[in-house]
Amino acid sequence: MPPSIDQPVPDVFAAVASPTRRALLALLTAGETPATELAGQFDLTQPAISQQLRILREVGLVAERRVGRQRLYHLNPGPLRELADWVRQYEMFWVDRLDRLGAHVDRAEAQRQAGRAAKQRRGADRAAAGRRK
Repeated sequence: MPPSIDQPVPDVFAAVASPTRRALLALLTAGETPATELAGQFDLTQPAISQQLRILREVGLVAERRVGRQRLYHLNPGPLRELADWVRQYEMFWVDRLDRLGAHVDRAEAQRQAGRAAKQRRGADRAAAGRRK
Protein backbone atom coordinates (compact mmCIF):
# COMPACT_ATOMS: atom_id res chain seq x y z
CA MET A 1 0.00 0.00 0.00
CA PRO A 2 1.46 3.40 -0.97
CA PRO A 3 2.09 5.92 1.80
CA SER A 4 -0.65 8.43 2.51
CA ILE A 5 -0.21 12.04 1.46
CA ASP A 6 0.66 12.92 5.07
CA GLN A 7 3.52 10.42 5.32
CA PRO A 8 6.89 11.33 3.84
CA VAL A 9 7.98 8.98 1.06
CA PRO A 10 11.45 7.54 1.65
CA ASP A 11 13.73 8.95 -1.02
CA VAL A 12 16.24 6.45 -2.36
CA PHE A 13 17.77 9.20 -4.51
CA ALA A 14 18.49 11.32 -1.44
CA ALA A 15 19.86 8.31 0.39
CA VAL A 16 22.37 7.44 -2.33
CA ALA A 17 23.33 11.09 -2.82
CA SER A 18 25.64 10.89 0.20
CA PRO A 19 29.17 9.62 -0.49
CA THR A 20 29.26 8.09 3.00
CA ARG A 21 26.06 6.15 2.42
CA ARG A 22 27.25 4.99 -1.00
CA ALA A 23 30.47 3.78 0.64
CA LEU A 24 28.44 1.93 3.27
CA LEU A 25 26.42 0.24 0.53
CA ALA A 26 29.63 -0.74 -1.25
CA LEU A 27 31.00 -2.29 1.95
CA LEU A 28 27.77 -4.24 2.41
CA THR A 29 28.08 -5.85 -1.02
CA ALA A 30 30.64 -8.15 0.64
CA GLY A 31 27.92 -9.49 2.95
CA GLU A 32 26.44 -8.98 6.37
CA THR A 33 28.67 -6.76 8.47
CA PRO A 34 28.55 -5.58 12.10
CA ALA A 35 27.89 -1.88 12.60
CA THR A 36 31.12 -1.51 14.58
CA GLU A 37 33.12 -2.96 11.68
CA LEU A 38 31.42 -0.60 9.25
CA ALA A 39 32.13 2.36 11.53
CA GLY A 40 35.80 1.37 11.68
CA GLN A 41 36.09 2.03 7.94
CA PHE A 42 35.31 5.74 8.31
CA ASP A 43 36.75 8.78 10.01
CA LEU A 44 33.36 9.36 11.66
CA THR A 45 31.93 8.60 15.06
CA GLN A 46 29.86 5.50 15.73
CA PRO A 47 26.71 7.66 16.21
CA ALA A 48 27.33 9.39 12.85
CA ILE A 49 27.59 6.01 11.07
CA SER A 50 24.50 4.80 12.93
CA GLN A 51 22.63 7.84 11.60
CA GLN A 52 23.74 7.04 8.05
CA LEU A 53 22.70 3.40 8.46
CA ARG A 54 19.32 4.52 9.84
CA ILE A 55 18.69 6.56 6.70
CA LEU A 56 19.61 3.60 4.50
CA ARG A 57 17.37 1.37 6.59
CA GLU A 58 14.43 3.80 6.32
CA VAL A 59 14.53 3.71 2.52
CA GLY A 60 14.92 -0.05 2.55
CA LEU A 61 18.45 -0.23 1.15
CA VAL A 62 19.79 -2.08 4.19
CA ALA A 63 18.28 -4.33 6.79
CA GLU A 64 19.42 -4.89 10.33
CA ARG A 65 19.62 -8.09 12.33
CA ARG A 66 20.41 -8.10 16.02
CA VAL A 67 22.54 -10.80 17.55
CA GLY A 68 22.88 -10.08 21.25
CA ARG A 69 24.13 -6.53 21.55
CA GLN A 70 25.55 -6.52 18.05
CA ARG A 71 23.74 -5.08 15.03
CA LEU A 72 24.49 -6.76 11.74
CA TYR A 73 23.63 -4.98 8.50
CA HIS A 74 23.11 -6.41 5.05
CA LEU A 75 22.30 -4.91 1.68
CA ASN A 76 18.76 -5.05 0.32
CA PRO A 77 19.20 -4.40 -3.42
CA GLY A 78 15.47 -4.13 -4.21
CA PRO A 79 15.26 -0.32 -4.03
CA LEU A 80 18.44 -0.07 -6.11
CA ARG A 81 16.78 -2.17 -8.82
CA GLU A 82 13.77 0.15 -8.71
CA LEU A 83 16.10 3.13 -8.97
CA ALA A 84 17.93 1.54 -11.92
CA ASP A 85 14.62 0.77 -13.62
CA TRP A 86 13.53 4.37 -13.21
CA VAL A 87 16.82 5.68 -14.61
CA ARG A 88 16.64 3.19 -17.50
CA GLN A 89 13.47 4.95 -18.69
CA TYR A 90 15.64 7.91 -19.57
CA GLU A 91 18.49 5.93 -21.07
CA MET A 92 17.11 6.03 -24.61
CA PHE A 93 16.64 9.79 -24.30
CA TRP A 94 20.30 10.25 -23.40
CA VAL A 95 21.52 7.70 -25.95
CA ASP A 96 19.62 9.60 -28.66
CA ARG A 97 20.96 12.95 -27.44
CA LEU A 98 24.53 11.68 -27.25
CA ASP A 99 24.25 10.09 -30.70
CA ARG A 100 23.07 13.42 -32.12
CA LEU A 101 25.88 15.25 -30.31
CA GLY A 102 28.41 12.76 -31.70
CA ALA A 103 27.08 13.27 -35.24
CA HIS A 104 27.30 17.05 -34.78
CA VAL A 105 30.90 16.81 -33.56
CA ASP A 106 31.77 14.53 -36.49
CA ARG A 107 30.25 17.02 -38.98
CA ALA A 108 32.07 19.94 -37.36
CA GLU A 109 35.37 18.05 -37.46
CA ALA A 110 34.85 17.13 -41.13
CA GLN A 111 34.16 20.81 -41.91
CA ARG A 112 37.32 21.88 -40.05
CA GLN A 113 39.40 19.33 -41.94
CA ALA A 114 37.86 20.39 -45.26
CA GLY A 115 38.63 24.04 -44.41
CA ARG A 116 42.26 23.18 -43.58
CA ALA A 117 42.64 21.19 -46.81
CA ALA A 118 41.19 24.08 -48.86
CA LYS A 119 43.52 26.54 -47.13
CA GLN A 120 46.51 24.31 -47.90
CA ARG A 121 45.43 24.02 -51.57
CA ARG A 122 45.09 27.81 -51.83
CA GLY A 123 48.55 28.21 -50.32
CA ALA A 124 49.99 25.67 -52.75
CA ASP A 125 48.23 27.39 -55.69
CA ARG A 126 49.68 30.76 -54.64
CA ALA A 127 53.15 29.28 -54.33
CA ALA A 128 52.86 27.70 -57.77
CA ALA A 129 51.61 30.96 -59.26
CA GLY A 130 54.54 32.80 -57.68
CA ARG A 131 57.04 30.35 -59.20
CA ARG A 132 55.53 30.79 -62.69
CA LYS A 133 56.05 34.55 -62.68
